Amino acid sequence: MTSAERLDEIITRLERAAEQLRSGELSQDAAAGMVEDCASLATQAAAELEELSREDLSQPAPGQDPLL
Repeated sequence: MTSAERLDEIITRLERAAEQLRSGELSQDAAAGMVEDCASLATQAAAELEELSREDLSQPAPGQDPLL
């Protein structure tokens, strides 16, 4: 699975969590646990974004020839 695919999966999980939190159907304890899970997912998303940025920097810009 690529970094972009992992990032898409994290985004989907965060969106589902947001829907559950907005619904108001969770108990306070469940909502608190969900917020902690979201914080963990945000950390994972940051790591995936960092990986994507490193991948982009290793490739020459479109239309640019590599230096000899």
